[in-house]
Amino acid sequence: MSNLDIRRLVVGISGASGVVYGARVLDACRELGVETHLIVSRAALITLAQETDLTPAGLTAKAAVVYRVADIGAAVASGSFPTLGMIIAPCSVRTMSEIASGVTSSLLTRAADVTLKEARRLVLMVRETPLHLGHLRTMTALAEMGAIIAPPLPAFYTRPTSLEDMVDQSVGRALDLFGLSWARVHRWGADLATAPAGESDA
Repeated sequence: MSNLDIRRLVVGISGASGVVYGARVLDACRELGVETHLIVSRAALITLAQETDLTPAGLTAKAAVVYRVADIGAAVASGSFPTLGMIIAPCSVRTMSEIASGVTSSLLTRAADVTLKEARRLVLMVRETPLHLGHLRTMTALAEMGAIIAPPLPAFYTRPTSLEDMVDQSVGRALDLFGLSWARVHRWGADLATAPAGESDA
């Protein structure tokens, strides 16, 4: 069975601001029938309490399988465990930097390292701004290793009317990278009008 036959996604949530992105990834995957394997960092639990009304139990209940961040013997720590890949939403600079170094200290970054070594899709929804040169060089190194850097930026052409709209669009576009099409994504040329023929911004 190939990885493409596996409807299984590893979901990491680090301590960066934007824990709602990870929560909505889990919601989307459940709607899509994708089995989620969740790893939540300790810092992410602090952010969860600061930014949402979700409890840790409420968050983990959204996933099919949950691992302790210290459980380096978990299934997702091995390349023989087939998955579509891994998304870290949100991804902190510390987490990003640890993955880039290859020196992993938790299941979160170990699973990401495994994803890269198995040439599977690794999507990092990095949350930081402004970015200094060290951040940019780390992102370049990760891109050269095969990771996809996908900061959750709002798409204003969708005419969002709520924060939920903006979050869901970013989450859905990240899931597109795994070949997962979520109905909540608004698509240019489909449900969004394109410019009339002959018009341009020139």
